[in-house]
Amino acid sequence: MKKQIIASQGAPKAIGTYSQAVKAGNTVYLSGQIPLDPMSGEMVAGEIRTQITRVFDNLAAVAKAAGGNLQDVVKLNVFLTDLKYFPQVNEIMAQYFKEPYPARAAVGVAALPRSAQVEMDAIMVLGEPRLKKTAKMKTGKKAKRSRR
Repeated sequence: MKKQIIASQGAPKAIGTYSQAVKAGNTVYLSGQIPLDPMSGEMVAGEIRTQITRVFDNLAAVAKAAGGNLQDVVKLNVFLTDLKYFPQVNEIMAQYFKEPYPARAAVGVAALPRSAQVEMDAIMVLGEPRLKKTAKMKTGKKAKRSRR
């Protein structure tokens, strides 16, 4: 399967040997985002809520560049240097996602790049495969078969 590299100017440039996202078929793998401002490349200042919001904004920008949005995310991984921030993740996540919510994991870690307190990565699936319409689907009735 061919893979396509996804990049967005609305999210920070990769700061290592990775891509912002990789699309394979209709699945997009979004790399981890930390609370970097995409314009300055610097960590956002402020409390944890500001950092969590920046991470979701960065993920949303990459999702958009891939042709989707956060509602297309099927799996979200959250990494926190202190799990006491998990309620804030839930609160802010509710502003970015609607039901049905993606599957999710939250992991407490000792450290993150650039001394971030939060990082998230995601898996997104774009568009459902389209089925060919049958006569039943078109009319709502069973198609009659001719007998020969």
